[in-house]
Amino acid sequence: MTKSISAVGFELEEKQSNMIEKKIERVKYAEDLIVDLIMRVKHDKAYVFDTTVNFRWGAQAHVSAEDFDFGAALNKMMDVLDVKVKKEKDKVQDKKA
Repeated sequence: MTKSISAVGFELEEKQSNMIEKKIERVKYAEDLIVDLIMRVKHDKAYVFDTTVNFRWGAQAHVSAEDFDFGAALNKMMDVLDVKVKKEKDKVQDKKA
């Protein structure tokens, strides 16, 4: 899984980068299914996380979350991403069965 994390309109602090890395561990169970994970973090008045996950079989999941708190926005985005990755993983396993 290739990870691409970029900040738009601000510099990611080391603490924030570490927090993102730690949260991405949540989808590590599907690491062999994910080709790449592209995350853009924008900061204007609030933090906006835009994440796209490309799966091996060509499917794509796009998730977005927004909050005034960096950690809260990241958590919201990861919750939705986790569900989407599980759904895709289950779909592929159902086809194999």
